[in-house]
Amino acid sequence: MIESTSSSDRAARASAFAIDSQKPAAARTQSGRDSLSTDKAAQLQSALATVPEIRPEVVARGQALAADPNYPSAAIIKSVAGLIVNSPDLSEDES
Repeated sequence: MIESTSSSDRAARASAFAIDSQKPAAARTQSGRDSLSTDKAAQLQSALATVPEIRPEVVARGQALAADPNYPSAAIIKSVAGLIVNSPDLSEDES
């Protein structure tokens, strides 16, 4: 698993480390370094190849939602607008 380096993820990473450190030494990698196993990559690729790129049921749901004048609801629009207004402007220099 590739873990985020953002500050909002620090607590989750710390608890994951604490859990990992409680595993028996045999369960950890022998060298103590990160490792990557691609044993299941071919199996994953073949499974993904069986999934269609365009799913008609999802397209139909999207069309139905687009045609619904009450979607998204006023409450959802207000909530998203609040999130946008209260989010920091990342284009501003904070130094």
